[in-house]
Amino acid sequence: MAESRRAQLYEELSTESRRYLAAYVLFNQALADHLGLHPTDVQCLSLLTAEPGPLTVRQIAHMTGLTTGSATRLVDRLEREGYVVRTPDQQDRRRVLVAPVAERVARVTEVWDDLGRAWQSLLDGHTEDELEVITRHMRQAQDLSHAQMRHLRSRPKPN
Repeated sequence: MAESRRAQLYEELSTESRRYLAAYVLFNQALADHLGLHPTDVQCLSLLTAEPGPLTVRQIAHMTGLTTGSATRLVDRLEREGYVVRTPDQQDRRRVLVAPVAERVARVTEVWDDLGRAWQSLLDGHTEDELEVITRHMRQAQDLSHAQMRHLRSRPKPN
């Protein structure tokens, strides 16, 4: 009986996960459209602002799963729009660091803060223990996603 309930929960979770991921991708597209950016650019800005300091293009490529060439084009677009600046690394002058421009990123933050109130309301309905479980799951899902991306990139593409 318990095995049947677990199988039913896995199936429900699988369905809801697909809906959740599709909703997030479509939300990200709508946000990007609203801001006049590419969806990958929005996610890169989000990741850049979550980091404690500037990153190299190679680090951005690794973090996003893009090739260094694609990451360079992404940074070019963000730089052209004024969202990031490139500066020489003071420790290693051969490297260039990419940093978000706070004043320009504030444009994205303003939209996100407006939308964030509804997300905060959603989270307010959870206990602290539930928030810890959700946070742990998200960290584990992020790690698994990166491992799965590496795995997919190592395999030949299907015909």
